[in-house]
Amino acid sequence: MRMNRSREESPLTHLDDQGRLKMVDVSEKGVTHREAEAEATVHLRRETLDRIENRDLPKGNVYEVARIAGIMAAKRTSELIPLCHPLQVTGVQIDFHPDLGASTIRIVSRVKTCDRTGVEMEALTAVSVAALTIYDMCKAVDRQVRISDIQLSSKIGGRSGAFVRS
Repeated sequence: MRMNRSREESPLTHLDDQGRLKMVDVSEKGVTHREAEAEATVHLRRETLDRIENRDLPKGNVYEVARIAGIMAAKRTSELIPLCHPLQVTGVQIDFHPDLGASTIRIVSRVKTCDRTGVEMEALTAVSVAALTIYDMCKAVDRQVRISDIQLSSKIGGRSGAFVRS
């Protein structure tokens, strides 16, 4: 199938004029400071969240293991997502916000770089892998663990400017 669309007509930058996949060429873009923040929510039984808070799970400190997993994932995003550019990640922060009343943990990642393209995928990958790590560490005691609401919260830098989820 041949596609005869110019770049202005189609926002699909990962397709060439014949509809074949390509990695976007960012070599002409300037190096700028970029940041992205993403979040995810993990839903657990109250007893499981209490055990996480009390560091009473057989696999150890859930938050610290999930934090290092999220950091490692952000740094390796281009190995997981086929058309992502490898970036020089300059900072990754992973925070956990437990809500005992709702029996949830909100995970927030903030990823920074000085590069030619943004770090949205790195931030999203970080919270996703951190959430999956929480699931893995808790599955033996809670089969009801659920992950939801993985989303980009904000980003700054680059040609498209700032974005803040409303």
